[in-house]
Amino acid sequence: MTEPTDADDTEGTISWRALLAETEARLRSAGVGSPAGDARRLVEEAGGLEGHEWIVGLDRPATVRGVARLDAMVSRRQSGEPLQYVLGRWAFRHLDLMVDRRVLIPRPETEIVAERALAEVRRMAAVDPAPLAVDLGTGSGAIGLSLALEHPSVEVWLCDVSTDALDVARANLAGLGRHGSRVRVAHGSWFSALPIDLAGRLSVVVSNPPYVAPHESLPAEVAAWEPERALVAERDGFASLEILIGDAPRWLRPGGALVLESAPHQVERLCELASVDFVEVEAFDDLTGRRRGVVARVAGPPA
Repeated sequence: MTEPTDADDTEGTISWRALLAETEARLRSAGVGSPAGDARRLVEEAGGLEGHEWIVGLDRPATVRGVARLDAMVSRRQSGEPLQYVLGRWAFRHLDLMVDRRVLIPRPETEIVAERALAEVRRMAAVDPAPLAVDLGTGSGAIGLSLALEHPSVEVWLCDVSTDALDVARANLAGLGRHGSRVRVAHGSWFSALPIDLAGRLSVVVSNPPYVAPHESLPAEVAAWEPERALVAERDGFASLEILIGDAPRWLRPGGALVLESAPHQVERLCELASVDFVEVEAFDDLTGRRRGVVARVAGPPA
């Protein structure tokens, strides 16, 4: 595809269907792992052909502007940039999130973490009409915003040490509509981001923290593009997990829960660590059947 010099939005002579085939061929020649699927997503985005428009729009002539946009996106994808960043957005549960290199790409396994956190919010809501939930290391806001969207009364705090990540989370919060009125954003490292008067009052703490050990290898597309600070943790990947397990009990109300995502091989040790200060500790699996994290509850009935 040669980028047109004309900046208007008039129609050209090439169809979106032809551009789809050309895009797939370009991605395949570049060694992209899923050229057909990625080509469709890029053409959908460039042509505004989502949903029912996909079938009826493929044989329409592409606009000059659409061709230029598609060419730019394909070049970025050929360079190895993740599809999610090229598109600038990605689906997570019921959300369409803005994503870029300032935050991790939302992944299906984290949707399960959000589901477990939502279950804990519902459990605590049985005794508190407005349970408090905190998403620590929120990144794009995926987990915390899902809680706010999917539960009618939970109050949510989104916290992150990265101001860049919080800018993305705020942008996604702005798209939440009326549900966003129950969400606050705070800057800081883990629990230090929160007002001290919330200690002992939180119903649910949830986090997808960094848990990759410094010596572990990551797929090239992840290592080259996603923020290392959100991925890698010292002490064999346990540094952030240990902080969260150690500090959460004094911030949780009686019966409150900590929900953590981790790597499968870390779950057994996390259960052991949590059993010191939590009375109920449960591992959970992701959709592939692999261990994905831990739910730990502090003593006492919800009060």
